[in-house]
Amino acid sequence: MTLRRSIVAMLLATAALPAAAQGVDPAHLAAMKKLMASKAFATARASLETDYDRIVKDIITLTEIEAPPFKEAVRARAYLEMLRAEGLTDLEIDAEGNAMGLRKGTGGGPLLVVAAHLDTVFPAGTNVKVRREGNRLHAPGVGDDTCSLPVLLAFLRAMKAANITTKSDILFVGDVGEEGPGDLRGMKYLFTKGKYKDRIGQFISFEPGQARVTNAGVGSKRYKITFKGPGGHSLGAFGLVNPAYALGAAMVEFGKMQVPAKPRTVFNVGIVEGGTSVNSIPFEMAMTVDMRSEGVAELKAEEDYLLALIPKAVAWENAVRSTKEGAITADIKMIGDRPVGATPIAADIVQTAGAAVIAGGGEASFGASSTDSNLPMSLGVPAITLGSGFDTDRSHSLDESLLLDKPATVKHMAMGLATVLSLAGATMK
Repeated sequence: MTLRRSIVAMLLATAALPAAAQGVDPAHLAAMKKLMASKAFATARASLETDYDRIVKDIITLTEIEAPPFKEAVRARAYLEMLRAEGLTDLEIDAEGNAMGLRKGTGGGPLLVVAAHLDTVFPAGTNVKVRREGNRLHAPGVGDDTCSLPVLLAFLRAMKAANITTKSDILFVGDVGEEGPGDLRGMKYLFTKGKYKDRIGQFISFEPGQARVTNAGVGSKRYKITFKGPGGHSLGAFGLVNPAYALGAAMVEFGKMQVPAKPRTVFNVGIVEGGTSVNSIPFEMAMTVDMRSEGVAELKAEEDYLLALIPKAVAWENAVRSTKEGAITADIKMIGDRPVGATPIAADIVQTAGAAVIAGGGEASFGASSTDSNLPMSLGVPAITLGSGFDTDRSHSLDESLLLDKPATVKHMAMGLATVLSLAGATMK
């Protein structure tokens, strides 16, 4: 693990190079074209096409099982039974809630994890009934990331239909905690505490989308800062320190932060809350902030800037108003910590995925995002996130939708399957 961390800086530097300048090397492309031209792959691809209606049916089934952050258990149990039906071994829901099963290989290759996340951003009680309108399915969570879970099942059926064996064991995972407050808890457990933590040699997560290869992870730091004071009646206690003003001063200074365009670095105040009534000086006010960057140093600079301005905002309010009933204090709580990470474009896993896109008739693009792959990338484990084939719209909104376009979806699912087969050392005839 120490060795892995020691090469992260090198990986980040390599991954930051323009994708167009590096491209996909001829050897990987030739190998992928050979794999995709094989009779076995033709059978596997045909299985995906035949399976399309079943995939859509499974998407509807899973979407209608709500899976809010930290409450994914019902969906996890349902998905575990779907994995069981595909003949996997070592089936379990681990201590963090990840549902998983193993497809045994013949030996000789590193363990490959293939994952899609179970959780959605929507709170308990959200109406998740799927409705079909024309060529679209509509429901909260139908895309991100519910649509990817049945694609993993279809990969298993395709491999079985084509009688494909692999050198590597493949661990199929429906993981928890990818969204927002989950803070990658499923991945953190899998890679630092789970029974496979020292075996995982390669990692692929699937999200909605097509063709794009995510080989860099945008890191984030999230804080909830709560300003506290004595409070009081807006008339009778006028002149006392006010947490709202301390918070306002902090927000103004936070908004002045200068960040670079490259590596891309951003920040936001997403929630402001507190107070009890319009005629009361609040005794508590809070803001929740999100800071993100593709660079380790830049993310650290954002964090340092935030943490330095809070004491100044507190001191300013305590200086300009009375503290006779008590002073303003600030409680700073980290609520999210996603590491920056990257897998260089020259790495085998990225080259293989790019070659699959090109050989499958697409145009490979590389880039950064915030996904489950952040965690393994940060540890130096070769990792990428790929599109599972479905084109979706309005993710994280109540009118989220998924396009039903069988030819395009099957085409891009086949690219993902080809990547999995190549990395797992598949025997193709």
